[in-house]
Amino acid sequence: MTRWLGIDHGTRRIGVAVGDTSGGIATPLAVVPAAPIEQALAEILRLAEEYHACGAVVGWPLNMDDSEGPQGKLARTMAGQLRAAGTLDIRMWDERLSSFQADQALAGQLTRKKRRQRQDAIAAATILQDFLSQGGVDSAPKVSETGEFLPEGDESTSS
Repeated sequence: MTRWLGIDHGTRRIGVAVGDTSGGIATPLAVVPAAPIEQALAEILRLAEEYHACGAVVGWPLNMDDSEGPQGKLARTMAGQLRAAGTLDIRMWDERLSSFQADQALAGQLTRKKRRQRQDAIAAATILQDFLSQGGVDSAPKVSETGEFLPEGDESTSS
């Protein structure tokens, strides 16, 4: 069993989920304040250690035409910072519509404020669930310490 964290990066909050490759089930775990980034990264690494995760998949918000916009660049930068801060295998995953799916899962269940707080962790679980069910590591690009993508099969830690 190999455990992974799912990360839904936002400018205010970062949703975190945990799941494993054997069962393919992702569970919402926590919502971490995004700033200061050093504390957010430390908390994510602490959760990875606590749950014995070998890697993290960061949601990559692409545009509907597959291009990368400003939010996609921010997510990739954060992924690079997470890679540089620890030893986790960091991958990117197309997260289009994950927040919409989280909203649908929470519809009518909580107050607006509580739904907003929980949405990020559920979006992270949606990202991770998709990653686990669609090939995981074999189908997700690996990120270097600079946030750039590493060529397939490249196990180096920086570019």
